[in-house]
Amino acid sequence: MQNIHSNIIATFNSVEMLPQIDATAYIHPLAAVIGNVHLGKEVMVAPAASVRGDEGQPIWVGDDVNVQDGVVIHALETHVEGNLVREAVVEVQGRLYGVYISDRVSLAHQCQVHGPAKIGTDTFIGMQSLVFKATVGNNCVLEPKTLVMGVNVPDGRYVPAGSVIRTQEAADNLPLITADYPLRHLNHAVVNVNIQLAHGYQEKAIMEIAYSNNQWTTQKSVSTQPNYINVESCLLP
Repeated sequence: MQNIHSNIIATFNSVEMLPQIDATAYIHPLAAVIGNVHLGKEVMVAPAASVRGDEGQPIWVGDDVNVQDGVVIHALETHVEGNLVREAVVEVQGRLYGVYISDRVSLAHQCQVHGPAKIGTDTFIGMQSLVFKATVGNNCVLEPKTLVMGVNVPDGRYVPAGSVIRTQEAADNLPLITADYPLRHLNHAVVNVNIQLAHGYQEKAIMEIAYSNNQWTTQKSVSTQPNYINVESCLLP
């Protein structure tokens, strides 16, 4: 498929790799998944999304993650002439990544996660938000149009819409998600919707392929010999 392919060889990437995609993940034909990328179980990648592991890599996308319309996941170069750029990676369980998206994360429409970056489990990244050179903890909510850069957001915090968080002091002082926070259940609902979308579109694609193959076989079995009838020429006397 033209929208899913390996990276090129370059000074910052010496190995050509194809994406590793779980069989239960769904990638829309208008999305792009390139290079050293892992997509886990029941991942939903919507139209116009780009998951590009051809510069900074690897990019890890865990299970039950939704990558919505127009989302970009990318990273700064993690190697130069074969040498690791340590400040361009995040470490998770002893392994290094350009970007690491944990399980059950929602990446809402047109947001960007640009590595080095890590997003914790059960976290919601809101529409048109940007996470760059940062880590976001578990069970967090970034409301729409937020900028989180160069900081570590602790677990269980939310970032109010339109906020710019660029100092660790600002990150540490973010409000806690409490029982009265209106968006506390948002990510759970969005993950549930997108798992169903991934299942449904997978089944639909399989059925369409089967139907197309059946139609082609049926057409091959039908005679293509045209039917002629005898008619008297009007030129005969």
